[in-house]
Amino acid sequence: MGDTDNYTDLRGSRLTSGLSDEQVEALAGISLCRKLDDNEKLFQEGETDDALYVITSGKMAVTRNVGGGEEVTLHILSAGEIAGEMGFVGGRPHSASMRAIGSPTVCSFNRADFEALVESDPWLVYRVMKNIVQVGHDILHRMNAQFVEMSNYISHQHGRY
Repeated sequence: MGDTDNYTDLRGSRLTSGLSDEQVEALAGISLCRKLDDNEKLFQEGETDDALYVITSGKMAVTRNVGGGEEVTLHILSAGEIAGEMGFVGGRPHSASMRAIGSPTVCSFNRADFEALVESDPWLVYRVMKNIVQVGHDILHRMNAQFVEMSNYISHQHGRY
């Protein structure tokens, strides 16, 4: 488990948006924060875990294996952003890998520890889940915009790319 020193790192994240100081303290109490090495994998595409991750400093690359051991970077996450939300909520395998750029700090939350907060502060759990859904919505919105941009590019090239 972490300790309440993680409060400052978590306060600026999307996960804690709309939470009171006491609620952020409660989350900090169940978090485990650590500094990653450059190029260290936080998790691998296809793996399953029950953790939610908050990047509290630095950057992380979201990568996908395209075959032959080659990876492409899909997106760069910065301090304050979250990762692993689909696995955390639904137990699904990770659809991409997360690789450290430089030496970022990441805080993690175990699903069982988070669910234990339902008894003591159901509004905290509700607000955090609402924030996770908002992040998922934002990802979907970005992907839709990229799809439209790619479709427009291909159609303007008359199907040649």
